[in-house]
Amino acid sequence: MNDTPPASEYTSSPWALRAYAFLGDGERGALVGPRGEMVWLCAPRWDSDAVFSTLIGGPGEYLLGPEDQWNVWGGYYEEGTLIHVGRWITGDSEIECREALAVPADPDRLVLLRRIRAVRGDAHVRLRLDVRPGFGEHPMTGLRREGGIWSAHGGGLRLRLAGAADAIPGPQGSLETRFTVVSGEARHLVLEIGTRAGTDELDPERLWKATERHWAGAVPDCSALAAPRDARHAYAILRGLTSGASGGMVAAATTSLPESSGGERNYDYRYAWIRDQCYAGLAVAAHGPHPLLDAAVGFVTERLLAHGDALRPTYTVAGDPVGEECSLPLPGYPGGTDRVGNRAGRQFQLDSFGEILQLYAAAARLDRLDTDARRALDVAVDAVERNWLRPEAGLWELENRWWTHSRLCAVAGLRAVAREVRGRAARDWDDLADTILRETRRRCLSPAGHWARAEDDEGPEAALLLPLARGCLPPGDPSGPLTRRFIEERLSEDGYLYRFAHGDQPLGEAEGAFLLCGFMMTLAAHRQSDPVSAFRWFERTRAACGPPGLFAEEYDVRQRQLRGNLPQAFVHAQLLEAAVRLSGDPES
Repeated sequence: MNDTPPASEYTSSPWALRAYAFLGDGERGALVGPRGEMVWLCAPRWDSDAVFSTLIGGPGEYLLGPEDQWNVWGGYYEEGTLIHVGRWITGDSEIECREALAVPADPDRLVLLRRIRAVRGDAHVRLRLDVRPGFGEHPMTGLRREGGIWSAHGGGLRLRLAGAADAIPGPQGSLETRFTVVSGEARHLVLEIGTRAGTDELDPERLWKATERHWAGAVPDCSALAAPRDARHAYAILRGLTSGASGGMVAAATTSLPESSGGERNYDYRYAWIRDQCYAGLAVAAHGPHPLLDAAVGFVTERLLAHGDALRPTYTVAGDPVGEECSLPLPGYPGGTDRVGNRAGRQFQLDSFGEILQLYAAAARLDRLDTDARRALDVAVDAVERNWLRPEAGLWELENRWWTHSRLCAVAGLRAVAREVRGRAARDWDDLADTILRETRRRCLSPAGHWARAEDDEGPEAALLLPLARGCLPPGDPSGPLTRRFIEERLSEDGYLYRFAHGDQPLGEAEGAFLLCGFMMTLAAHRQSDPVSAFRWFERTRAACGPPGLFAEEYDVRQRQLRGNLPQAFVHAQLLEAAVRLSGDPES
C-alpha cells in the first residue's frame, strides 16, 4: 500500500468506543461518531477493505453535522430497527440526522441514507464526503456532476451522491459544502457505493419506505421478555450483522480495536465464527422460529457438509477461508495496532461441534431441521466421536490442551439432540455423552468438587457456566453449583465477570471483564433456580454499554469503558437469550 500521512492531517479526533453508533444492513456496517462523522465502513462487503477508515487512523470519512462546534449531542435508535437518529443542540437550534443503511441490501452495492432536519431554528450544516477505497490506498477519480448527482470511481468501486448538488470538489475526489436547512424542513442525502455503476433512481422517499418496511418485519415483538427494549435492540443488531445472501453473521463490524492499551490482543472480527453463529441461533430459537434461526442453521450446515471434522472455526460471510493475519500501514485506534485476517481460521475447536448440535436440537424442537441439516447433524456427531479425546484450541483460541469447557459443550449438544431428534441413534448419542462426561469428570473435576479449567489447570474458567446452563449435568449434580460459586468467588469484580485468571495479575489488569461471561452467569444461575442472582447478573452486565446500546467484547470496570471490537455479536445474542430465559422457567 502507498504511504499515508500522519493521522492528524486527515482524521477527526477519535472518541471512546461507547460514543459510536452502528448502522448495518447485513452485508456491511458503519460506525458513526457524535459529531455526525462516519468513521468506519468497508465496501462492498464486511471483509472488504475500508472506504472510511478514520476509526483506525486511516483516511476517508463522511461528515454530516452542525457547523457550530458549540453543541451537545445525543441520539437514539427507532425501536426494533437500525435506523439511528443523531441529535444536536447548538446555541440557537436543534438538529436531527436520521440515518440508515438501506435494506433490503445487495451484497455488491450499499446505499446509505441520511436526512438532516431542522427541529428548532435554522440548521447550519457541514458536509464532507471523502471516500478512500483500500484503507486509503485509492483516491476517487473522475468526479463529475450530472443532473444534480455526483459520481466518481476508484479502487474497483463506483459511487453516486444525491442531495448535494452544491458541493465543491476537493483533493483526492472529496466533496464539501455548507448549507442551511430552514426551521421545520429537511434535506435528504443518498450515497451509493458498489462494484458497478448504479442505474436505479436514488429516490430517498422510496428508499426510506422500503427500509422502514424491512425493519417492521425483521424484528419480532419482545414485549413479554425481561428488558423488552434491549432485547429488541439486540435482535436488530444481530439482524444487521447477518447477511441476507448467505446467512453468515460477522462477529463484529470492526477490526483491531484494542482490548487493552498497548497490548497485542487486537483482532479482525469481520468474519463469521461458527460458535457465534450458533449462539445467535440458539438465542433466537429460545424466543421462537424466527428467520435468524434458519439463517444460522443454513450457514452452519453448508460449512459442515463441505468440511466435516475439518470444519474451520471461522469463515468469511460468503463461506470462504479467512486470510492470514497481516498488518496495515495505519496509526490505529489509540492503544491498538491494525490487522486484517485472523489466525483462528486454521484451528480445531471441539466446542464448536457441541454448539452446532445444540443449535440443531433447538431447530428440531421448532420443526426447522431440514434434510440437509439432519445429514449435517450426523456429521457433527461423528466429528465429536472421532475427536473428543484430542487436545484443541478451545473457546478462547489458545494453545492446544484438554479444555473442560469443550468436552462439556459436546456433552450438552449430544444430550440435546438425543432429546429432540428421536430415533434409533438417540441412545447412541446419549451413550457417547455418558462416555465423554465420565472421562472428563475423571480428568477435570477437582478434589474440591468443582470443574477445573483444563486437565492440567485447576483454576476457574467462566466459560464453564454455559454448558452448565445448557444441561450437560444430570439433575442434582453438586458440581454445577460448586463450579458457579468457585467462578464467582475467583473471577468477579464489582458485579462483572472475567474469563479466567492471568497468572498472578489482579483482575482487570490483563484484560477487561468479559461481557459474554456475565450473561453466561445469568443463564447458569437461572438454570440452577437462583432467580435473584440471575437477575442481578443480567442487570449489571447489560449496563455495560454506551448511549447507543452497543456492547463490545470487554468492559473496563474501573474506567467504565468498552474494550475491543463492536458491536460484538455474541454479547448481544447472550443478552437476548438471557432476556428470554428470565421470562420462563429454569428448564425452558
